[in-house]
Amino acid sequence: MDPLATTPDNRAETTGDAAADKTADNRLARRLREFARRTGRRYSAGHDRPLGGYLASMTGFGAYTAAWATAVRLRGSPLPDRPQPWDVVLTSVATFRLSRLLSKASVTSPLRAPFTRYVGPQGPAELHEEAQPEGGRDTVGELVTCPFCTSVWVVSTLTAGQLLWPRATRTAMGALAALAGADALQLAYGALVSRTTGDD
Repeated sequence: MDPLATTPDNRAETTGDAAADKTADNRLARRLREFARRTGRRYSAGHDRPLGGYLASMTGFGAYTAAWATAVRLRGSPLPDRPQPWDVVLTSVATFRLSRLLSKASVTSPLRAPFTRYVGPQGPAELHEEAQPEGGRDTVGELVTCPFCTSVWVVSTLTAGQLLWPRATRTAMGALAALAGADALQLAYGALVSRTTGDD
């Protein structure tokens, strides 16, 4: 008789083991869900805080940066010993300008519209928008209307771009830095005109 042959008793034992494993998995999943709910209630203190959405956002950002890191490694792009000061300054200014362009500019509002509601103007060529609370769009709405949040994604992308396509990325960052400088000059000129003419 083949010792490996499946008998009714063996099948029943295997089925029983699988059922026990499934029950244990379900019990663990229930405990984790209950722990997450209790933690969320304690942390929120009666406020509506989308912790699940934030966790999904962090997971997405981790996957995004891991994909870039894998591409850099596969390409064999050498990592610098330390960042050059000029690159840090250029990346900072470019990140600032692109983050505000994506999260506040009037012209990019169609990108944010599925997740936000228009409230009113906020500064020159910029809008004040609020995240839509329904349908799980609140976390994305917060992300796309917050220049500080958006800048984390932008700086990661620009850093990876400098490693993979340094010339093209630095050219684009130079254009964004020039745009930031032009914006500053426009605001300074407008303030000077207002002061000269006495207009409020």
